[in-house]
Amino acid sequence: MAEQVTEFLNSHGIPPVLIVFLISLFPILELRGGLIAAAILSIDWYIALPVCIIGTMFPIPFILLFIRKIFQWLKKISFMKKTVEKLEIRAARKSASMNKASLWGLYIFVAVPLPGTGAWTGSLIADVLDLRIKNSLPVIFLGTLTAGVIMTVLSYGFKMAL
Repeated sequence: MAEQVTEFLNSHGIPPVLIVFLISLFPILELRGGLIAAAILSIDWYIALPVCIIGTMFPIPFILLFIRKIFQWLKKISFMKKTVEKLEIRAARKSASMNKASLWGLYIFVAVPLPGTGAWTGSLIADVLDLRIKNSLPVIFLGTLTAGVIMTVLSYGFKMAL
């Protein structure tokens, strides 16, 4: 998916670093997709990594502060109700396994770059666990940083190997 978005944005004359930033903002792609796009666009890793971290982390404080109110509002819109409820159920299911060591669990969840993990879902989980923003935001940042290092090695390592 990151490849298609990169090709589309690149064909419209958008600067490569801005493409990487925009991809990093997407909830599904986040930092993982941004770093893959950066490798495709031949952006040096030491430029791409901070751009992806900033792009991924930019919406997180807003999610942590306002997600409950946004979900309440979206549930009032008939065609959005099922989607929001699915997101809440998914976050509750993922948070159930983290309840005992919530901050460590949140860190590991965000840090391991697998599909369905990351800062956006980690923020939803932090909300379900009623973690305060002053506790959850630094943990999500450190998890994003760790995932960034892992993905940089994978993305740029594979590129060098080719």
